[in-house]
Amino acid sequence: MTSPVPRRGGFVFLDPEQGRVLRVMPFQYNPDGITRAVQPRGSGGGDRLEALRLQGPARETFRIEVEFDAVDQLASKAVPAPPAGSGLFATLAALESAVTPTSAQLTRQNDLAGQGILEIAPVQAPLSVLVLGQHRVLPVRIQDMDVTEEAYDGELNPVRARVALTVRVLTVDDVGFGHKAGGLYLQYQQDRERLAATVTYGPGTIGYTGG
Repeated sequence: MTSPVPRRGGFVFLDPEQGRVLRVMPFQYNPDGITRAVQPRGSGGGDRLEALRLQGPARETFRIEVEFDAVDQLASKAVPAPPAGSGLFATLAALESAVTPTSAQLTRQNDLAGQGILEIAPVQAPLSVLVLGQHRVLPVRIQDMDVTEEAYDGELNPVRARVALTVRVLTVDDVGFGHKAGGLYLQYQQDRERLAATVTYGPGTIGYTGG
């Protein structure tokens, strides 16, 4: 009997307007651990009637560290091999493209400024979707990316690297209900509610008798 192939995590980058897939970036290895922080959004008022009220979805962040190895990529069929002679530059560039305007966008902004347009809308980044199994398909904003290059080839191309990512989950408060990210967040929240409803311990389990 063969073991099932582990589900691979990673990012899907979508066009923020049309929702079409721009790029898929699988993790070469799934992370060994993930740090999550969930910050409730209370009313913040001093009124006792407000003590249990929530202003909106909790702020949820993920801290993930992933590893990449160009030698293993060349030997693996699970992820695309890097271009010859480039090491991990293509892999790292694919991640960094989610947080940096393209050269075309920068040129367009400069052209508009040169035409005397005073108010120029900020450039939109791709919509980043973090996929961590079937229960976590999360629209996120990448807040921080720390890259540690650990080994190089003879041409100083990085061939082994660790990338630590901090991402914040985008909610309907951030983007609205009609946005692609809003729909993904609602699906994520509904899935959590369904799973929570399956936990059916009675109060006596922990010694609570009511009253």
